[in-house]
Amino acid sequence: MGGGARYPYPKEVWSPAGGWWTRPTNWKTNTAIAFAGILVTAYGVFTISADKEKRLVQPIRPIPSMRWAKEYKEQKEAA
Repeated sequence: MGGGARYPYPKEVWSPAGGWWTRPTNWKTNTAIAFAGILVTAYGVFTISADKEKRLVQPIRPIPSMRWAKEYKEQKEAA
């Protein structure tokens, strides 16, 4: 099992992925940091999008974005 033995490879070849048979010791930490960065970015985009959301045609029935859109929060507080 395992796909065969490791064969000799050129040492002078550079690869952004790490080259042949790479197994970085801190892959779990790198993955967690990348995931946290993606979550922070997604949260920022979501927040900005919810603040800027404006509907020209009002929905007939409730839609999910009415829970977080600034436009509907202001209407709810005024009522």
